[in-house]
Amino acid sequence: MSENIEQAVRSKYGEIANSALSSEQDGVRAVAEAFGYTPEELASIPAEANMGLSCGNPTATANLREGETVVDLGSGGGLDVFLAAAKVGSTGRAIGIDMTPEMVERARRNAEHGNNGEPFTNVEFYLATIDRLPLPDNSVDCVISNCVINLASDKTAVFREIARVLKPGGRVAVSDIALKKELPAELANDIAAYTGCIAGAIPIPDYKRGLLEAGFSNVEVVDSAADLNAYAKLENQSGCCSPPAESTSTAKVVATTATTCCAPTPVAAVSSCCSPSELRENLSELLGRYNVNDYAASVKVYAVK
Repeated sequence: MSENIEQAVRSKYGEIANSALSSEQDGVRAVAEAFGYTPEELASIPAEANMGLSCGNPTATANLREGETVVDLGSGGGLDVFLAAAKVGSTGRAIGIDMTPEMVERARRNAEHGNNGEPFTNVEFYLATIDRLPLPDNSVDCVISNCVINLASDKTAVFREIARVLKPGGRVAVSDIALKKELPAELANDIAAYTGCIAGAIPIPDYKRGLLEAGFSNVEVVDSAADLNAYAKLENQSGCCSPPAESTSTAKVVATTATTCCAPTPVAAVSSCCSPSELRENLSELLGRYNVNDYAASVKVYAVK
């Protein structure tokens, strides 16, 4: 990931981590449920672990078992780590990796506070990038991730790292954004669309090929057919593919129009004028002109080492 893009991503998600977004808000909860989380799952974890950033529910398809070690790439506030921790039990481990200090702090705070006053004792959170995992070779049973690998500029390195840390026979269960067709140039070259999980996404066939080249077998990248416009349920959301919106239709997001110094801002030329809120507003304006479902999909990714 280039230094400028990485800085923009860290800044944006640091702002989200310091926000009041949580499952206690109807919009945040609605986004999570739209992408596969049940009300019971959301009630079983700290409300602050959910910030409406998901594009799927990888723990629902990972087939996690008691005693396993699972790693979540880009763990945010700990949503999927905490759900995984319940599945692997006291003899297992659920490990979160995130490159944003504020997210790691929020996740560790959530783990300490726990749910109903009971702290999580089988979880760990590390500050690191997902292309350099602070884990030994052949040490993990399952790798999950939720709308994060699309943010990595060197996805080949990420796939290699996943293969390195997985045990033989270990598996991948990822929810992500991938492209169904080429993005318009305006979207493809805009920093707001990159940090919003759109411009960094790769075509579905390339995603599958990258995993195969990293040594995986039984690779599947399946379009979940989820409506990416569900993010508009979350007013003023700053996360993946989620412009603040006044209303939605089946055709497109009808977004509020914003004036910003970053409208549009090419990825190669992002500057310090672009705060996370300005990036969000620019993405809102961009997606007011494009239906993201025409170009991108929420995908379920499976693979075996």
